[in-house]
Amino acid sequence: MTVDALTDVTGVRVGHATRTGGGWLTGTTVVLAPEGGAVAAVDVRGGGPGTKETDALDPRNLVQKVEAIVLTGGSAYGLDAASGVMAWLEEQGRGVRVGVDPAHVVPVVPAACVFDLGRGGDFRARPDAATGRAAVEAAAASAVGARVQEGCVGAGTGAAVGPIKGGIGTASAVLGSGVTVAALVVANAAGSAMDPETGVLYGELFQGRVDYPEPHVHEAARGRLAESAAKNVLPPLNTTLAVVATDADLSKAQAQKLAGTAHDGIARAVRPVHLLNDGDTVFALATGARPLDAGHPLALNEILAAGADVVTRAIVRAVRAAESVVGPGGVWPSYRELYGGR
Repeated sequence: MTVDALTDVTGVRVGHATRTGGGWLTGTTVVLAPEGGAVAAVDVRGGGPGTKETDALDPRNLVQKVEAIVLTGGSAYGLDAASGVMAWLEEQGRGVRVGVDPAHVVPVVPAACVFDLGRGGDFRARPDAATGRAAVEAAAASAVGARVQEGCVGAGTGAAVGPIKGGIGTASAVLGSGVTVAALVVANAAGSAMDPETGVLYGELFQGRVDYPEPHVHEAARGRLAESAAKNVLPPLNTTLAVVATDADLSKAQAQKLAGTAHDGIARAVRPVHLLNDGDTVFALATGARPLDAGHPLALNEILAAGADVVTRAIVRAVRAAESVVGPGGVWPSYRELYGGR
């Protein structure tokens, strides 16, 4: 049974740590690989990325597998959350072996951040090592195949997509070959997820299920957005992050291609995308549980196409699951409040 989430890739777990109130509106999300790690790669296309350990994922470099990936709020400050995850992994003996003693490991923990500084009211309220530890412990405590909480949680707590509230979204697909491809996205873009002329989510145009809002509903929404925009003075410094995972047996080079084509899924759901104010970053994980069909020359292409599709769906779900925020750091109405649960 699938739950339409990243956790449909067997062995992959997700944990959130969320901080709200008292000036806080931020958090961290950890994607925990099966013990022993997963082949990992990354593709960064935004003009203002905030990342850690991404060079280790280059197919030309030594590290083949990672045990966890960190997605976090707090801009570059929030990358400190990865230290808490690294410490936890060391305690579990999980990481790159660097000696004869099994305890002598160096966990490689790639991380990427979104900009949400000050959105809760306090510029200094940002994730740290303790936040990262809380998120990885939540991931480790979750059941295999568990549902993943979406919306304003973890790294998506302070997310915004253009003028509306963003958040966490996830989706999965099982291909005819039996291979599972899934994505988890932090939707926090400088661009918009919806067509300003109609109110339709761009990502839904690619899903073939377009339900246009009534004109009077759209006009009311535009008025509300104009009011909230006038109250927000924070700069449009954003970023969309994603982890795309599969149970297929991919090399690092193939995983890097998956991360690259998955960016197409962001471009379908957010316009414009990959701006100088974005740090758009996609990680790919491959657990290797299912071999690629050597007799099917398009087997890899099917995985690549599915990666982009599930990223698009995950962004739509993130926007639809988000809840409005009205606070000292700004006003971000949710799509659901503006247009209902169409």
